[in-house]
Amino acid sequence: MKFAVLDFETTGTQSVGEIIQVGLAIIEEDRSISRVYGSYVKPGGPIPPFITGLTGISDSDVADAPELEEMMMELVPLLDDVVLVGHNVAFDFHFLQNALDRCGYLPFQGRILDTIDFLKICFPSLSSYQLGAVSSHFGLTHERPHQADSDALATAMVLLRCLDELYELPLLTIQRLTELFSGEDSDLSWFFDGLLREREMETFQPEGELQFHRQLALAVGDWTELSPPREEGDYPAEHMSFREYLDEVKTRLKALLPQYEDRQAQEQMFEEVYQALQDEKHLLIEAGTGTGKSLGYLLPAIYQSVKTGEKVMVSTHTINLQDQLRERDIPLLTQTVPFPFKAAVFKGRGHYLCLRKFEHKINAKEFTAPREDTLTSAQMIVWLTQTDSGDDEELNLGGRGGDFWETVASDTDSCLGRSCPWFRKCYYHRAKHEAGNADVVITNHSKLFADVRAGHQLLPAYEYLVIDEAHQLEEVAGKHLGMSMKHFTVSHTLNRLYKDSRTGQLPALRHVLQSSGSEQAAEWSSIIDRMYPDLLTIKESWELLSEKLFTLIPERADAGGEAGQLVHRLLPSRKPTGWEELAALEQTLHSSLSDVIRKGEGMLTEMREQESQSSSDSLVTDIGGLLKDLAEIREQVRFFMGMNDENVVYWLEANGNYRNKSLHLYAVPVDVSAQLKDLFFDKKKSAVLTSATLSVDKSFQYMIDSLGLNEAQEQERLKTVQLPSPFKYRDQALLVIPRDFPSVKGTVGDAKFVDMLVQSLAEAAVTTQGRMLVLFTSYKMLRQVYEPLKEALAAQDISVLGQGVEGGSRSKLLRRFQEKAASVLLGTSSFWEGVDIPGDALTCLAIVRLPFQPPSHPLAEAKAELLQAQKKNPFMKLSVPQAVIRFKQGFGRLVRTAQDRGIVIVYDTRVIESYYGKYFLYSLPGPKMEHMTTKQMVPRIAEWLHQDGVS
Repeated sequence: MKFAVLDFETTGTQSVGEIIQVGLAIIEEDRSISRVYGSYVKPGGPIPPFITGLTGISDSDVADAPELEEMMMELVPLLDDVVLVGHNVAFDFHFLQNALDRCGYLPFQGRILDTIDFLKICFPSLSSYQLGAVSSHFGLTHERPHQADSDALATAMVLLRCLDELYELPLLTIQRLTELFSGEDSDLSWFFDGLLREREMETFQPEGELQFHRQLALAVGDWTELSPPREEGDYPAEHMSFREYLDEVKTRLKALLPQYEDRQAQEQMFEEVYQALQDEKHLLIEAGTGTGKSLGYLLPAIYQSVKTGEKVMVSTHTINLQDQLRERDIPLLTQTVPFPFKAAVFKGRGHYLCLRKFEHKINAKEFTAPREDTLTSAQMIVWLTQTDSGDDEELNLGGRGGDFWETVASDTDSCLGRSCPWFRKCYYHRAKHEAGNADVVITNHSKLFADVRAGHQLLPAYEYLVIDEAHQLEEVAGKHLGMSMKHFTVSHTLNRLYKDSRTGQLPALRHVLQSSGSEQAAEWSSIIDRMYPDLLTIKESWELLSEKLFTLIPERADAGGEAGQLVHRLLPSRKPTGWEELAALEQTLHSSLSDVIRKGEGMLTEMREQESQSSSDSLVTDIGGLLKDLAEIREQVRFFMGMNDENVVYWLEANGNYRNKSLHLYAVPVDVSAQLKDLFFDKKKSAVLTSATLSVDKSFQYMIDSLGLNEAQEQERLKTVQLPSPFKYRDQALLVIPRDFPSVKGTVGDAKFVDMLVQSLAEAAVTTQGRMLVLFTSYKMLRQVYEPLKEALAAQDISVLGQGVEGGSRSKLLRRFQEKAASVLLGTSSFWEGVDIPGDALTCLAIVRLPFQPPSHPLAEAKAELLQAQKKNPFMKLSVPQAVIRFKQGFGRLVRTAQDRGIVIVYDTRVIESYYGKYFLYSLPGPKMEHMTTKQMVPRIAEWLHQDGVS
């Protein structure tokens, strides 16, 4: 095979653009790159400025370039008898066919391959398939991104890297891939066919350390063979004091990481956490950015656990932090702790692949979107040769990959347990077994509460608990101790059971039964036939009920946060008019669900008693699981529609654009403090809660109240500690407040406010050369600012990225922001925390309004009513502390290392004018604070940035 790797730079999209540069790299059959051809092309008109910004190609570059016809005379002979390759090849291929047509050549008839497909298959865990990111990941020199010859060469090198990878894979994996693509008339199918024939000719086949089981090659062996970290009865920490242990660890850390230095705050954290675990007390400990808080709690936790033989459970809010602990902190500690220990990560079950479901899916090719699902399956077949954990976070599943994952994820109800042919290789049981063996188990808040709800069946038993990102605990507790249910969950469960007479688990079972031809099979088939009309009734009642619930939401119920979100509270004491009609619909839904569940479970019980039903085993298990899901849905809808608990807040959320399809029902306890006290603080020997933001104006009272720690405080079982900041905030951060700035009422700014804000942001962005994050509390205001700010900065070549305006996920936006220095990112609620942009990518943080939760949010409203009933001031007891904690989180985005310097602009003058403003400013870790008129602000920022030679 000879490959020609093609790349065009053009003036626009497929429909209207013209070619301005071409690059072509030829790969010979021996996989050497024999030549790279490149040329500018003269377009018919001027090059748009944003294309020049992207590619660096200007009108002067193409002024004397050859016309399209001249260039094509050189290019066409190079395309003779080659396989055409491109990165996102459809784009380049479209331009090629147009150019061939315009210049009077025949269309290109050869094979076409896309490097993005190859990258997905060969490197399923890459975080980005964008050419620049891939090149830097592989350490390839890609000198001029977005220049055609450089892009073509980089793409050619990426293709070669993929081919190398395919020759390293075991033959069995190549056979499975070929089989997967066979049957589709595609060039990818043709390629794998050829590759397989070539691989089968080789005498030596690579196998590495892989295990082969039921026609799949896996990186993992049997988890039953995993050994515990130490011999029975071996407690190596007994003969070593905590101080000796710490000194030993630090000596080793310094040998490994020359830049490691003792930090006063971290030292103090080691001591405080150890003392709390040792004395069986609870601890609230605020540790700002740069403390090194993960090591701050992991080191004492490991020592405590190995010394006493009792597990320590560590819980984080985000999966990201859980993965960071697994990938960065645990490997580091494995090298530096002076005795063997085991730390295991244990997530919710849905994060692990079920090999039985996956095997069935690829053998039967049960694909809803054949092209995409085949590619996802191929990714996963290769991933099995690499993964130790089977955890979906390792996979880069684009597009509809998430839907695919849901059909192959592990779940309790469809698990065959020991009778599963994959049991000893099972990723979930491996994770569970590892957690059982481990000294320290790292889980997340969601799993912590799921375990509580499941009567402690999910996590191994523990007496010591460390909660990181503890400022999120109350919110997660509410969601798990109450109920929340999406429209999608119901329709998805129903569709998996029965979509139409051909698709779904019930039709699949009926198909198996019919081919068996036994008498009972005929009986069971007729039961299934009788279930179909009920299932249709359920679908119709649910659609109708959710439509009617959606119409209860007034159109103007803007949640203030993300795009198009609508929120509406329902009051048990004042049910909306026409509620009887809705209750009647729920009754129909409830009885139809009960009928289906009864018929289905009766039939499955009979089938399970029949030993011979082996071909339908996994179907019986999966259908049993779906019926359990329906029973759960039935109870949840009844609980929600009953609306009879005064201590619960009921509300609806939806997105105006997707209407009832996006409906989300919530019923959350107003106050979870009593439950948290009962579940954790009364039961556990010690709970350590840490976060960068727990105190408000140096006091922890808000957290103590909302988490149910009052009694522990009265009994002196609770200690609170605020660690000193390791950063020199007075030198590293300047906070400015333009004191003459107009104020805003509500979520929308008036014309004067928006004009002033846009002008001020634009001037500041020019001074800081972009590198600016602007935080809004309302999506509407973000939209008001987006277009005018984009126009104001276009001439300065500073790009503006807007959350929800551009499309793309939060992580994609962040990546774009970090890749292009001169850019301004506008974000709402989800950008206030958990965003890590170290170094120069972020110099300026602008906070448009103080982050008060909209008081109209149902949960905030109900909490306020509860406080009023207790004769307390909801604004000072709830709204201000919540907003201060978010404000501190936002501020924390700016300084991430001891070298970072930056500016914070607070446009909300309430921080200096109102009686509560001081709580915001005094809660910050001590930046330099100045207020001035708007006119004086930009010169002051420029002056501050240039002192100390920082440009």
